[in-house]
Amino acid sequence: MADTATTASAAAASAANTSTDAPPFQLGKPRFQQTSFYGRFRHFLDIIDPRTLFVTERRLREAVQLLEDYKHGTLRPGVTNEQLWSAQKIKQAILHPDTNEKIFMPFRMSGYIPFGTPIVVGLLLPNQTLASTVFWQWLNQSHNACVNYANRNATKPSPASKFIQGYLGAVISAVSIAVGLNVLVQKANKFTPATRLLVQRFVPFPAVASANICNVVLMRYGELEEGIDVLDGDGNLVGSSKIAARHALLETALTRVVLPMPILVLPPIVMSMLEKTALLQARPRLLLPVQSLVCLAAFGLALPLAISLFPQMSEAAPRIPEGVRPKLFSRTSKPLPPLQGAAKGLPLPGRPRSRDV
Repeated sequence: MADTATTASAAAASAANTSTDAPPFQLGKPRFQQTSFYGRFRHFLDIIDPRTLFVTERRLREAVQLLEDYKHGTLRPGVTNEQLWSAQKIKQAILHPDTNEKIFMPFRMSGYIPFGTPIVVGLLLPNQTLASTVFWQWLNQSHNACVNYANRNATKPSPASKFIQGYLGAVISAVSIAVGLNVLVQKANKFTPATRLLVQRFVPFPAVASANICNVVLMRYGELEEGIDVLDGDGNLVGSSKIAARHALLETALTRVVLPMPILVLPPIVMSMLEKTALLQARPRLLLPVQSLVCLAAFGLALPLAISLFPQMSEAAPRIPEGVRPKLFSRTSKPLPPLQGAAKGLPLPGRPRSRDV
């Protein structure tokens, strides 16, 4: 049966017209090479493309059916690679890959920027009160939690208590740090009003970064005890490793610190310069719309760039997985390729298999 399915897929692939712009279609695989920064950047642009929010139900059914025809080798003549890649993009953007159920629009990866930008604007509002600081930090962590849960890895169900624990830890740490830093800035007598306002605008970044680290530790500390799956160069499972788990946890924590940096650091810098222009000084009512556009630009451009810095899979020397190497050498005398640890949980739980945040 497996050979028949493989043959059918191969026949379907050959039936698809070769496009000069699109690579040969591979079902379930990324369209762009993930070994380079540019390939990862193009891949994440597809994942967060907000245009998929407007796909109709009919278009979704057509995309799903096209992929099913390809899978079973019944693809109609004339279908191009570009059409197949487009169909896969639509399906992955709307349907959960494990349950095949539609993801609620605000919690899709393609909706992360449109629905997340107002929250970023709120986080970066100047002259925040205690209540507004608590509200925006809570809303941001709640939105992240809902996105993470909606895009979770459903093949390995986790208890709801684990998500609640991570959510509460992130909210408490974010609110505590944001409120604490704001109080310290207010009590800093050496700051001029202008300096105090500028420093306050950077408070959301350490608060969000700390909350992200807290969420990673609470959600994934069990991996330190159990280890994570380790794959060979062909994607075959060869064992599990606690050392690889520690390595992945450290990389994920670093990722969670770097990713919010351009989103929460660039807009305050840009706005501090724009506010000195004659236009905004003469028309202060434009401050909020301009800040919203700056946040949208930072979110839309810097986010995929930041995500693309880190590969989804980490490579490690074959000596890392405890007890795995002897088993491999007993099967083959060829040099071992680098082993890959399980996908790192990115703050954007994109595909494939990064929905373990």
